[in-house]
Amino acid sequence: MAHSDVIKAELQMQERRRQFLEAQLGLLNARLDLAVLIFPDFNDNYEVVDDLHSPVPLPTLGEVQQQAARDNPDVRAALEAVRAAGFDVTGSRAGYLPSLALDYWYGIDAVRFATNTDFDGRKLSNLGSSASATLVIPIWNWGATQTRIKQAELRRSQAQRELSFAQRKILAEIKALYSEAETALNELSGLNRSAELAAESLRLITLRYKDGEATVLEVVDAQTTNALASNAYQDGAVRYRVALANLQTLTGVLTTP
Repeated sequence: MAHSDVIKAELQMQERRRQFLEAQLGLLNARLDLAVLIFPDFNDNYEVVDDLHSPVPLPTLGEVQQQAARDNPDVRAALEAVRAAGFDVTGSRAGYLPSLALDYWYGIDAVRFATNTDFDGRKLSNLGSSASATLVIPIWNWGATQTRIKQAELRRSQAQRELSFAQRKILAEIKALYSEAETALNELSGLNRSAELAAESLRLITLRYKDGEATVLEVVDAQTTNALASNAYQDGAVRYRVALANLQTLTGVLTTP
């Protein structure tokens, strides 16, 4: 084995060692961030299942749109805002109707704080009750009721416009995220095939190098190509999972594989 091959291999080993240490640090930071999110009390003693490459089907665009229309938090909030604004208009229009108020009182009706009073040898009850009814018929209030109705109608119109905007925005975001997830899913098979070919090429070139038919530079190039293809495949799988999670966030329905 040539001395240059040994030097090249040692340099590559040092580079791979630095990459491994950086990857370990990134993994530790990711575990700590996840522990902060999922545990009420900080606890990093947990296990993570590596299911990155498990098959996760992509729902149809129609299913995603139906779920978003039904369960999206923004759309539901906008719908409830329109409903509340409608009740506000109804309540404002009630200002044109007569109002009836009933009051009832029961208690001590005397100068003494006692339930009974002695008077000429007789006991008289100090307890009494009274009631009153008030009927208000609106005739003229300088247009205050009409103004309140107009303001309520404007708020209802604003709520309806906000609902329409939220629905259009959700549809646009769904189409964009669905296209992202669909593209990432379609690219996965090609990335997987590239990773398999790069691994096979590395195996064959390593065998040729052992037989003295290939140089160390060819081996290094094959190793680099294999690493790049493998990383691209992993990144593609992560891209699909992230796109799917973003899509599920919009629909308001978070599912697990």
